[in-house]
Amino acid sequence: MTLSRRSLIRSAAAVTTAALVTGGGTAHAATARRAAAATGSAVPADWMGALPDALSLLRMTIPGTHDSCCTDPANGTEWSHTQNWGITEQLQRGIRFLDIRANGLQDHMGDSFGIYHAGFYQGITFDGVLTQCRDFLQKHPGETIVMRLKKEDGTNNDVGAGFKDVLNGYLDTKGWRPWFLLTDRAPTLGEARGRIVLIAQFDNDLPILQWPGGDNDFLSNQWFSLQDIYQGLSLPSRKTAKVTQQFDNATGDQNSALMYINFTSYAGGGWPKTNADAIMPGVQSYLNGRLSDTTHLGVVPMDFPDFHSDTLRTLIDWNWH
Repeated sequence: MTLSRRSLIRSAAAVTTAALVTGGGTAHAATARRAAAATGSAVPADWMGALPDALSLLRMTIPGTHDSCCTDPANGTEWSHTQNWGITEQLQRGIRFLDIRANGLQDHMGDSFGIYHAGFYQGITFDGVLTQCRDFLQKHPGETIVMRLKKEDGTNNDVGAGFKDVLNGYLDTKGWRPWFLLTDRAPTLGEARGRIVLIAQFDNDLPILQWPGGDNDFLSNQWFSLQDIYQGLSLPSRKTAKVTQQFDNATGDQNSALMYINFTSYAGGGWPKTNADAIMPGVQSYLNGRLSDTTHLGVVPMDFPDFHSDTLRTLIDWNWH
């Protein structure tokens, strides 16, 4: 008899729990808590823990954040304020995709990145981001983090073509390489556990996942199908239709070799928090109407998931459909 994906996931959870009860295996206490929970959002810091190692990241629903480090309106006003939770709290709450936008750090241009929103420094370095990711993964080794690293243009500290060299300094001189999974294919969850899966959006010849070229559109390459329409619509609420269209695209392409990414964020017409209030109720309504679907929806980066925690919970729990 062929088991459904849901049955496989629940079976894996049951086996993990049994191993812990009998003292077998090397499963972590966090996995035990996760395996005992009815749904992933019950223990959001460990929601990946009970999912099977063989599950490809392509076959998951992964909540994320857009402009993940833009937590303080003092760093560019409310126009560049997209999150209230910092990196650590995002990860604790179940976010597993981070949108990290970097360029040179003043007075450390040759060896360090600062994090930016356009020209505005966000008061945190890439070192700080990585430290928070490492600290989380050390405590929750059953999890993985998918990270888009973008060279953010428009700063006064542009390292230009040296971006890749600064990154190599992080990997080797600063010793961060063991915390990354650098691969040019979508890994399984088992391969990725305890590590950061890197997606590059900067000039490079590295054998890693590469973000699609283009801007403000439905975009794709050999690795990704991306919806990131962030301006040009007559009303922010019309972004909801773009989000649901990409959900439909993912639903119709369940055996795809592409990772679907679907930004719910929008930058035109109002502050990000105002736009999120206009967009997210329709996104949640779409999801509510499909709670019986046995599908995966890909990566879903959001603004202010703390204000729209129902959608965050729904996306985590989608992995148990």
